[in-house]
Amino acid sequence: MSKNWIEFPRAEGESSRQAHADLPAGTYEREIGRDGFFGPATHIYHKHPPTGWSSFDGPLAPRAFNAVEAAKPTAEPYRGALLLSNAHCRIALWRCDAAMPKLQRNADGDVLLFLHTGDGDLYCDFGHMAYREGDYILLPRGTMWRLEPKSPTAALLIEATNGSYKLPERGILGPHAFFDPAALETPRLDAAFKAQRGGEWQVEVKRRNQITTIAYPFNPLDAVGWKGNLSAVKLNWRDIRPIMSHRYHIPPSVHSTFVADRFVVCTFVPRPIESDPGALKVPFYHSNDDYDEVIFYHAGEFFSRDNIKPGMVTWHPNGFTHGPHPKAFEAGAKAAKTMTDEVAVMVDARDPLDIAPAAEATEDRNYVKSWMPR
Repeated sequence: MSKNWIEFPRAEGESSRQAHADLPAGTYEREIGRDGFFGPATHIYHKHPPTGWSSFDGPLAPRAFNAVEAAKPTAEPYRGALLLSNAHCRIALWRCDAAMPKLQRNADGDVLLFLHTGDGDLYCDFGHMAYREGDYILLPRGTMWRLEPKSPTAALLIEATNGSYKLPERGILGPHAFFDPAALETPRLDAAFKAQRGGEWQVEVKRRNQITTIAYPFNPLDAVGWKGNLSAVKLNWRDIRPIMSHRYHIPPSVHSTFVADRFVVCTFVPRPIESDPGALKVPFYHSNDDYDEVIFYHAGEFFSRDNIKPGMVTWHPNGFTHGPHPKAFEAGAKAAKTMTDEVAVMVDARDPLDIAPAAEATEDRNYVKSWMPR
């Protein structure tokens, strides 16, 4: 089967010589593309903002909710607040205030934690390591693990159901772009690991979203050594060096941090805003046709959104045009800021996601109206 797209670049009427820069006067650019931002694309130049709807009625509407408020503290991560899911990805918010009394193991897929708040210690098959706010912790499928928080901990939990996480290809940028793999930390079989409590322990295993409990008369985290190239790993967003161009607004896919089989996880961190006079200073309007877009807002002020606070999640299902809020677009046009201060985690899912009751319970029902002309 052929994998080549039918591509025939053409130009009709008024258009820009370069995407996302020097738009025809009084126009708004909209990108229609395939395979996210990797396939063939066309840029259409409109007289009116493509998101300037006067009404939006139906299940396709963009949605926003407070993920942290949706979750209640629990020592069982897979009973955290499920937010969005499909057959390949489960996104939840988990809060843990005290040491987990049982070990956990996920037989359904790799687990990625992003620590929104808190600090403490992780113990797992591979050893011990401390964690803090802003850490990603990647736990390979089948890993036994537990947390001992030193302060109340909230984490975004992203499961690669029946799949695994890998690092994205960096191509001509080289393997050290975005973050150096040497920044990935692994657990140690240190004194803290060896000092764990003995006696009877239980392991809760999640398989096909059901929990099985296995009891041991000893602590199964009793490794005396290991070797290999599979391990739990940790990466803090502060070790990420964003890729950018001062003359062109780079698509969000360049910020991909981890890649699963049917979705990607991207990290937005503070960076300079484009300084070229003709370049767009905010994300461009685009038709969201192949991916559902989910963003968890960790810290700062997200420069393309209005009234979105840390701990919230936005979900834009595939099938409609979206882009910056009107206030953000106006601020970008005035070049009022030279730096972003946002930290956010984005999940782009190739298959449609379903919203869970916990997310609907804290939803901002007026979010869809935030693009309407004022």
